[in-house]
Amino acid sequence: MSDPMSDPMNDPVDRVAAQSWLDRYVAAWKSYDRDDITALFAPDVSYRYHPGDEPIFGVEAVVASWLDDEPDQPGTYDASYSPYAVDGDRVVATGTSVYQDHPGGPVTRIFDNCFLMRFDASGRCTEFTELYVERPA
Repeated sequence: MSDPMSDPMNDPVDRVAAQSWLDRYVAAWKSYDRDDITALFAPDVSYRYHPGDEPIFGVEAVVASWLDDEPDQPGTYDASYSPYAVDGDRVVATGTSVYQDHPGGPVTRIFDNCFLMRFDASGRCTEFTELYVERPA
C-alpha cells in the first residue's frame, strides 16, 4: 500500500492557504450562504461535528446540516481560528468561538476549538472533524 502523503493528488497546503480557508469558514458560518459553504468542501467530503460521530458524506449533506440545524442568530457569535500544524494536505487548526445571548450583549459562552482537516489539490476540504470544549463560566 502506498503512502497517502506521497499521492500526487495530495498537494501540500501551506499556512497562508489554511488561514484563508479558516477565514472563509468563519465568513460562511456568519452568512449561512449556501454557495459560501459549498465552496469550502469537496463534493465527497467526510464531515464530523464530533470525533465519535458517524460522518456526514458529501457537500450537499454538509450544506443541509449547516442550514437545517437551527442556525445561530446573526450578531450573537464570532470565531477566530488559525493553523496550529500543517503537514502536506493535512491541517490542524485551533481557536475560539464566542457566543452572546443577544446582539451586542456580553460574551456568555466561550468554546475552545480544534479542527482536523484534509484538503484536495483545489484547496477544498475533503475531511473535517471538529473537537470543542466549553470553558467553565
